[in-house]
Amino acid sequence: MRDNSRKFRQLLTGGTAVLGVTIALAQPVMAQESVQNSAPADEAGDAGSAIVVTGSRIDRKGFDAPTPTTVVGETELRLGARPSIAQVLNDLPQFRATQTPASTVANTNSSASAMDLRGLGVTRTLTLLNNRRFTGAADLNTIPQGLVKRVDVVTGGASAAWGSGAIGGVVNIILDDELEGLTIGAQNGISSRGDGYRYSFDGTFGTRFAGGRGHFMIGAEYQNDEGILDRNSRKNVGSSNLFSPVGGDHAYILVRDVNASNTSLGGLITSGTLKGQTFNADGTLRAFQYGSQISGTTMVGGEGVATNDEYALTNPYQRVNSYARASFEVGDATFWADGSYSRIWASYPFYAESGTYTLSAANPYLSDTIRSQLAAAGETSIKVGRVFEDYGYRTFDYYRQNVEGAIGVDGSFADGKWRYSAYYSHGEMRNMQSYHNQITGTNLTNALDAVTDSSGNIVCRVALTDPDTDCAPLNILGTGTASQAAIDYVFGNTARAVYTTKLDSMGGSLRGDPFSTWAGPVSIAVGAEARWEEQVTSGLDAVSAAKGFSRFNFSPLNGGFNVQEFFGEVAVPLLDQPFSKLDVNGAARYSHYSTSGGIWSWKLGLTDRIFNNLLLRVSRSRDIRSGSLSELFTTTTTSFSTVAENGNTYSVTRYGGGNAGLKPEIGSTLTLGAVFTPSFLPGFNLSVDYYNIKLRDAITSLGAQDIVSGCDNGNTSLCSQIVRDSSGAPTTIYTTYINLAEYKTKGIDIEGTYQFPLSTIAANLGGNLRLRGLATYVPKVLINDGTTTVDRAGDVGDNVSFGTPHWRASGIVTYTSDTFSLDTRVRYVGGGKFNHALDIANNDISARVYVDLGAQVNIDKFTIFANVNNLFDRDPPLTTYGAIHYDTIGRYFTMGAKVRF
Repeated sequence: MRDNSRKFRQLLTGGTAVLGVTIALAQPVMAQESVQNSAPADEAGDAGSAIVVTGSRIDRKGFDAPTPTTVVGETELRLGARPSIAQVLNDLPQFRATQTPASTVANTNSSASAMDLRGLGVTRTLTLLNNRRFTGAADLNTIPQGLVKRVDVVTGGASAAWGSGAIGGVVNIILDDELEGLTIGAQNGISSRGDGYRYSFDGTFGTRFAGGRGHFMIGAEYQNDEGILDRNSRKNVGSSNLFSPVGGDHAYILVRDVNASNTSLGGLITSGTLKGQTFNADGTLRAFQYGSQISGTTMVGGEGVATNDEYALTNPYQRVNSYARASFEVGDATFWADGSYSRIWASYPFYAESGTYTLSAANPYLSDTIRSQLAAAGETSIKVGRVFEDYGYRTFDYYRQNVEGAIGVDGSFADGKWRYSAYYSHGEMRNMQSYHNQITGTNLTNALDAVTDSSGNIVCRVALTDPDTDCAPLNILGTGTASQAAIDYVFGNTARAVYTTKLDSMGGSLRGDPFSTWAGPVSIAVGAEARWEEQVTSGLDAVSAAKGFSRFNFSPLNGGFNVQEFFGEVAVPLLDQPFSKLDVNGAARYSHYSTSGGIWSWKLGLTDRIFNNLLLRVSRSRDIRSGSLSELFTTTTTSFSTVAENGNTYSVTRYGGGNAGLKPEIGSTLTLGAVFTPSFLPGFNLSVDYYNIKLRDAITSLGAQDIVSGCDNGNTSLCSQIVRDSSGAPTTIYTTYINLAEYKTKGIDIEGTYQFPLSTIAANLGGNLRLRGLATYVPKVLINDGTTTVDRAGDVGDNVSFGTPHWRASGIVTYTSDTFSLDTRVRYVGGGKFNHALDIANNDISARVYVDLGAQVNIDKFTIFANVNNLFDRDPPLTTYGAIHYDTIGRYFTMGAKVRF
């Protein structure tokens, strides 16, 4: 039984300490006179809001963009006390948590959190900061959350308005550039199992000067997340794996405790007359304890080691980030400059080295008895499968730093009829990565080739001809048997590289209403943009450069491109009557890429507001995306996976990487929708939108299983990406980026909000009640790899590329008053098949429902809050790697406090 009382005391103690630090930090300031910044109204779901959202470049007040847009306001931003903006957005049904510290734990994404709308992949969601591109878009850990005013999520194609990458949509993070006052806060959190501890401190400050013409704001935060290193602390995410049972009615089964059957900690003989024997520490042999069933190189139970047990459930990390902005009004123009700095770093275990190694039958570390047995059988060598946990795990560490600055101007002329904007920005992200305790391949080969010299000493064979060699013979027979000299010679080496990504961008736009028709003003927006993207490699170690490590060699990544773009948009009112306000909207953009030449994107939309109660909208767009730096030029990335083929399962190494020969992809998006805002029920909104996206020449990196299945189905180009051993078993799979033939998806988004004061129910009731529901239904996700078409809608297994639940939904009930607020959220993630393309006995995965609770109390200048996510501690389904659709952490508590001046 879990000692929950101890866990609560740990959380409360930490929460008290956090609150104490917050108050202590505030003491020097409390005596000063300051203006408290009033809480902004909740923008999300407010039909009467005059804010300009991101679905269009037209900024006419009251203009209805034909492209659906969801606004994430103050209430949603604080729900669950999520540690980053990315994880806030991943709670929305339209997103998939493809890349987070909890879903990409066994590769080298360095705890980055990027957005993935529609499950189309993070590269097809364009992320902006205050309407412009920024280098931190690949990791939203870089943005101080206290400065965020709202997030606009465009859930339809928007390339004509915003450029390449907006096939799935746009995430536009809007900062509060009118911030005033000082706020200092702190919070901490812990799981109900006593792990996953996280704490953070943050502060924001804003003020006006020069009689209100100038404004300055700054924000910063620090967070330390200890992660969860023990995967077996959670049900279904340890050594669970896909397995081929002996007999039975199905080819595969998802089962717990799946381990390697071809390696052991002391060394397992895998061939010849002694096959199935493992070494004791003294060099003698005993029978290896195999599991109940064996399939390929895996087994259920036994004394083997599971790779899945060796990596973290959630990656630990520390981060600091900061942002500052200054603006000054000169006449009708506002000049501004901003700058940001962020840093995230960590070091954590990353697999123990393992493999199968060939030793000579005359190896002096073999006992006389074993050598005699081999000689009697006529065997000149043995193969030994070995896991080197006794000599330390390989560790991975990184230090990722982002620095960015921008200048710009926003203004108007002709009595405000025309508005203009211009900006220039430069950003650099340095990603320093290292693998420690690496095995150098040549050194291992030399060290394993042990002989006896003329003096009877065991030495490396190379020492017989090179007495000055540093080689020390390595004994891998039994745990802990190697000499320190051999360990130092073979292990302890470091692979390292520094990847620097640079982004220069500039743009200008002009918006206005040049004339009017019988139905109102015609609005236009025109502009030009340009950007230069580059990635360079420095600090690459010599061994990696020569591919000298046995595994995990860094590769140089050097490349870049530039693009120049021109765009225009027009909104023409066709009818303005009480019963109908009809507008047509069109946009076009020409983009010229240095890598692929010129290409057009466009959008055509229509809106009709009927009796001011019902808005009908439709849009059709042609969206484009050229290959990104990572897709074109990225270094090799490495992870492990398990694949099934011909009734067997195999543990394989998966290598990803770039492909400079990629073609641009072209998307076609259709959206149809309606928004109901009845005048007889103030505060109520209901929107229903249908989307249909078709993507040609889709750039993607397939999963290891998809490549194996595609090869078996006749796609010879995928077969070339598989390396097999002498028996034909897959050992290595290259999942480099390729152009798929076609990708199609469609679905329906539903969003409803109702907000009202409780006094409308009873005069003596205070406060406001807000109800919000969001749901997404996805009936089809069709992937055509050039040979076969597979529908991935309803496939929710963790190793399925493009797998998407049919249904995701969330419902939120929020009560707010001047002194107290209470949030209740229910999140629903639909079930389905683990992988419908495979014959799996327990292929069905049930849906999950998560309940989150939150409360905050306002006492004068202080706010104290507490949250619990996954209140009922729902376990994830069985997974082979790490669930991206479901919660793997379990019940999690957060407490914190803020003080305002």
